[in-house]
Amino acid sequence: MKLHFTAVPNAAESLAALQALYGDAGPEDADVVVALGGDGFMLQALHKFTTAGKPIYGMNRGTVGFLMNEYSQDDLPARLAAAEKAVIHPLKMTAHTMSRVIEARAFNEVSLLRETRQAAKIRILVDGRPRISELICDGVLVSTPAGSTAYNLSAHGPILPIDADLLALTPISAFRPRRWRGALLPHRAVVRFEMLESQKRPVSAVADDFEVRDVTAVDVAEDRSVRMTMLYDAGHNLDERILAEQFTD
Repeated sequence: MKLHFTAVPNAAESLAALQALYGDAGPEDADVVVALGGDGFMLQALHKFTTAGKPIYGMNRGTVGFLMNEYSQDDLPARLAAAEKAVIHPLKMTAHTMSRVIEARAFNEVSLLRETRQAAKIRILVDGRPRISELICDGVLVSTPAGSTAYNLSAHGPILPIDADLLALTPISAFRPRRWRGALLPHRAVVRFEMLESQKRPVSAVADDFEVRDVTAVDVAEDRSVRMTMLYDAGHNLDERILAEQFTD
């Protein structure tokens, strides 16, 4: 099994040790990419290797490491041979501004956020049908199952099993309608956000870490043409972590 290692700067020592033990075939020839860092670095690796479609095995050299395996230099080929797969699809964001249309992908979430002290006013349509005529809020997001334990959870959205054919639509500090807590959508749903009073109440759209300022409308849909595989140690897969997260304090 040919491996390629990539790491955050503060994991340089771990990177060098693993390369000395197992070699490095380079990104083009590798069978598996081993990413050393935290959850943010895993997202970067998913974006970086989207075109190549390489399976990614993460080892935690960051802070949280929810998406990562435990770091160890021992028996890496055996761990990889026994690893369980989690297949994920990103969201495709199409962001409209007054002057251009910009596309980006998100493996965690697409979030809309107010840019100033003024609350955002957003109309929400699902599959072309208006569902919320005017959401007054700090923002709103659409999350994948893989991203449901990240920003979505902080915004009190639901945790989704990794293999659920669902998306989470979650408001961020909603003022009106006050009682709306969001919705679970089928993965085929197309969500459109239309900014109301966009010049007075500017809104930015963020796909993972890619931001578009001053949007007038944003379309979000799952992109099934992209398929990425994350690898997890046997018995410690992402399904189990997501399930366990729902029973923690």
